[in-house]
Amino acid sequence: MEALSLPAALSLVAGGGAGLSPELRAALGASLPLLQRDYRFERVWFWGCIQGVRGAYYIAQGLGPDRAAPRSRLYSLNCLDWSLLTPATEEMLALAEEVKGRFQGDPSFEYSELRGRKEQMKVWIPVMKEEARLIATIEQIDRAVGIVPRGAFVKTPLGSVHENRHFEGLSLVEAKKLSSYFHFTEPTDLKNKTLMEKADLDPSTDFLNSLEHDIPQGSWSIQLEKGGSVVVLRSLLWLGLTFYHVPMTKQFGYVYFGTGEKNLDLPFML
Repeated sequence: MEALSLPAALSLVAGGGAGLSPELRAALGASLPLLQRDYRFERVWFWGCIQGVRGAYYIAQGLGPDRAAPRSRLYSLNCLDWSLLTPATEEMLALAEEVKGRFQGDPSFEYSELRGRKEQMKVWIPVMKEEARLIATIEQIDRAVGIVPRGAFVKTPLGSVHENRHFEGLSLVEAKKLSSYFHFTEPTDLKNKTLMEKADLDPSTDFLNSLEHDIPQGSWSIQLEKGGSVVVLRSLLWLGLTFYHVPMTKQFGYVYFGTGEKNLDLPFML
């Protein structure tokens, strides 16, 4: 969610228990504008918080002119001092899938696993540091459940993606449909659509994957809150991800407050 509108945005998603203390809100209000200035970002988004056993990671993202370009990610342990994270690699993502359990809250903590053919020969081998797991987890969550309303961004003929200045929000009827929301990541199944399906699409706005075909079906919860004035989507796959949109306005965003663990039991819960 936008750093400039953070206090108002957090109040819109507070129905799910997500929130920050007044001290942390004040710290973010002071540090995020400085972060944008020092790193020369065009926009700064507050991504959320991953809670560990002994501490929490607060995540921010820096964006450039092309909104589809890889985003710079930073983390902080106190919402004041920020450290830049390296881009996620496929090797990091594969290793993070093997690591189970809670985050510790220490970036230098090393995860190890017991390896060896015989019981007497087994030794603990370091797998990855927690900082690398943090990078991979943020990337996994963004790919799986980072979403935007339909029409909020447009794709130019040159391939870059920009905010749609003519976007005035979804209607209340459209805002209650999963098909009105897109994954804000590289599309995967658009090429598999038939010519009849592509005929109804606008290439400038319908260049992303819709939520209506997410697997497993039922992995999203849609609710009206604040007297029906706010539409809130919550992911049941990554518990803690909350998206909000105020119909007929440009106000939308998502934030994550959770443990950084995927809900692998979801197919058996539906």
